[in-house]
Amino acid sequence: MIKIVLIIVIVSYLLGSIPFGYLLVRIFRKEDVRLTGSGNIGATNVARTGSKGLAIATLLLDGLKGYAAVAFAFWIANTYRFSLVRRFPDTVWDTRRAVMTSQMVFLLAALAAFVAILGHMFPVWLGFKGGKGVATAAGSFVALAPRAMLVAIVLFVLVVALTRYVSLGSMVAGAAFPLCVWWLGPGERATAPILLLIGASSVLIIVRHKDNIRRLVAGTENRFR
Repeated sequence: MIKIVLIIVIVSYLLGSIPFGYLLVRIFRKEDVRLTGSGNIGATNVARTGSKGLAIATLLLDGLKGYAAVAFAFWIANTYRFSLVRRFPDTVWDTRRAVMTSQMVFLLAALAAFVAILGHMFPVWLGFKGGKGVATAAGSFVALAPRAMLVAIVLFVLVVALTRYVSLGSMVAGAAFPLCVWWLGPGERATAPILLLIGASSVLIIVRHKDNIRRLVAGTENRFR
């Protein structure tokens, strides 16, 4: 079991730490995106380099790496679970059900989402200075709890449409996602450990927006146009 956890953590971090925004701008524009605007490696700052195409590609790839991390966790956790089912007779498996239940599978998937977001925020390849994790979190959360994520996306769109603040929409959606999982998720996805990991992921996203929060309070935050 420890081996499975370590594999999921390592793979999720490595996937999350791929700095697509930095790589795309470096390859196609021969520039360092960290020297532009906020210095972030995410899609919003990539757009400030003047290339909307690269920004869209960054958004999609950052989301995809989060989705891939959670999908990998589901695959390896379920593979391990089914191997136990085959290894033990039904009567014995019933007594060992706690080893790998559906709750444990989703817990490992939630761990993968958390670590992938950490990887994006603190990539080893860039001196642990990365992005804010919104796109990576969105991809992770779609794989983890698609119905809850759909509600969060609707909230994001509404907030941005009403205020023109992308940062505010991102924070509201991030904060709402754990509540949406608790409200809409099946029982195995709404346990306290799983919600704690999802909540920690949301807190990370909000904390990484601390500069945006200051600008929102001061009334100097840039609006989406």
